[in-house]
Amino acid sequence: MARPRMFDEDAATDAAMRAFWANGYEGTSTQDLCEATGLGRSSIYNTFAGKHELFERSLARYIDRKTGSTLELLAGDRPTFEKIRTMLDGAVDPPEGEPPGCLVVNSLIELAPHDPVVAEQLRADEEIRLTALTTAIEAGQRDGDIAADKDARSLAQFVVGTICGIRVLARGGTDRAALNAVAATALAALV
Repeated sequence: MARPRMFDEDAATDAAMRAFWANGYEGTSTQDLCEATGLGRSSIYNTFAGKHELFERSLARYIDRKTGSTLELLAGDRPTFEKIRTMLDGAVDPPEGEPPGCLVVNSLIELAPHDPVVAEQLRADEEIRLTALTTAIEAGQRDGDIAADKDARSLAQFVVGTICGIRVLARGGTDRAALNAVAATALAALV
């Protein structure tokens, strides 16, 4: 008879997510995951079937949280311009204690070119974010706070690309003033 699990699987996934976010997939060893989660190798392999499945679950958790908060922001009552400013500000100044950069962006660069499972996970997330942002931009164009003479989907892709770029720059150590300048330039392109 199998022994019951004596740990919180969600907490272990969260800890692994932070390790992958900080160090990347290849840069995170099984030993790193053991240290981050407090689990032994056998618990990791018995619960998650290995590093890759744990990564997929960690990435899904990250996407659920980050995309969920973005969708909530975009569905709110504030003007679209202010919603996009909040998104850009969040890329420049992430919440205290978060690793620099973005697990989605890191995974796009490191894994998507050669891992079809992760690539599909990332493509699906991108489409959800782009659709929600396009819808918000269209509303902003109708309300007059976003330039109506620009294609809404192209603007959404531009905003997503800018946020990704800011996160890559932040991970590389670019100073806050430069990140703010990128965000301000992006905002200026919306009006």
